[in-house]
Amino acid sequence: MTDTPHFPLSAVVGADDLKLALYLTAIDPKIGGVLIEGPRGMAKSTLARGLADLLASGQFVTLPLGATEERLVGTLDLDAALSEGRAQFSPGVLAKADGGVLYVDEVNLLPDHLVDLLLDVAASGTNLIERDGISHRHSAKFVLIGTMNPEEGELRPQLLDRFGLNVALSGHTAPAERGQIIRRRLDFDSDPQGFCAEWGSQQHALRERCQKARAALTSIPLDDAALAQITERCFAAGVDGLRADLVWLRAARAHAAWRGANAIAEEDIDAVAEFALRHRRREHSTSAPQHSQAPQQSPAQTPNPNEGQGQWGEMPAQALPIGARREVPSWPKKP
Repeated sequence: MTDTPHFPLSAVVGADDLKLALYLTAIDPKIGGVLIEGPRGMAKSTLARGLADLLASGQFVTLPLGATEERLVGTLDLDAALSEGRAQFSPGVLAKADGGVLYVDEVNLLPDHLVDLLLDVAASGTNLIERDGISHRHSAKFVLIGTMNPEEGELRPQLLDRFGLNVALSGHTAPAERGQIIRRRLDFDSDPQGFCAEWGSQQHALRERCQKARAALTSIPLDDAALAQITERCFAAGVDGLRADLVWLRAARAHAAWRGANAIAEEDIDAVAEFALRHRRREHSTSAPQHSQAPQQSPAQTPNPNEGQGQWGEMPAQALPIGARREVPSWPKKP
C-alpha cells in the first residue's frame, strides 16, 4: 500500500516569512531551528512536513506532547549489557529524526527539562544516553521545528533564546488568499498524487535551489563588515549574550547563499533581522535601526566559515529578564 504524499511546500499559499526561515534552516541546520508562534489552523505542520522534502533523507518525525524522556532519547537494556557485555539500545524519537525534521507541536507545553534536552541534542548533533555507568552515543542531526501559542503559556526566556529563529504567524488572512488556500487543499485531498505531479516541477526547482545553496554555503565568508553591522544592531536592540549575533550572522550567510550571491550584503542582514531578534529583544530597549551606518573596519580576524560549527547551542544559556518580554498577539485559546 502506497503512503499518501504530503502537501508540497512549493504549493503553500502565503506564509512567506515562515517559508524563508525554513529554507534558511534547510540550507544551514546549524542556525538552530525555528520556533513558530501562532494560532491553530495556520498550516504549521504542513510547512514543516514539506520542509523534510528539501533535506537528503526526507525524514519527518513528530514528538508527541506527552512523551517521556525515554521516548525522546531512547533506552538501554541493562540486563543485556550485563549478560552479553554490550549495550542494547532501543532508539527514541531523536534517533528516528536523524537527517530529517523533528517537529514539536506546542513546545511550550513540554516540561522544561525535555525542551532543554531537546535543544542540547539539536545543537550538538549527538545524543548520549548514560545509565548506571553504561553509555551509548548516536548521531542526531535534524532541523528542529517547534510551534506554540503564547496565550497558552510561554517558554522560559533561556529556552526561547536557544531557538535559532522565531517567526510569528497572523491569524488574519485576506479573503482572496483564504480562498486560494482552501481551493488548493481541496484539490490535494481529492487527488494527492495528481496534485503533487502538477507541482512537481516547482517542487524540484525548490529542492535544487536549496541543494545548490547548501553546496555554496562555506564559500561565503563570515566577514568583518557583516559582523560589525550585526553586533551594532544587537547592541541597539538590548540583546543579552552573544547567541543572537552568531545566529544572525549564520542566517544572513544562508540568505546570501539562497540568493546565489558570493558574499553577505546588507539586504541579507535586513532580511533575517526579525527572525533573529524577535524572541531576544528587550521590550524597553531602543529599537534596532533598519539601516546601520557603514561599520568601521574591525581589527578582528575574519571568521573562518569552517570554525564554530554548531556553537550557538554549545554556548551556555544567558540570563534574560523574567518580566514581560514582548507584545503578544491576542490569539484565541484552544477549546
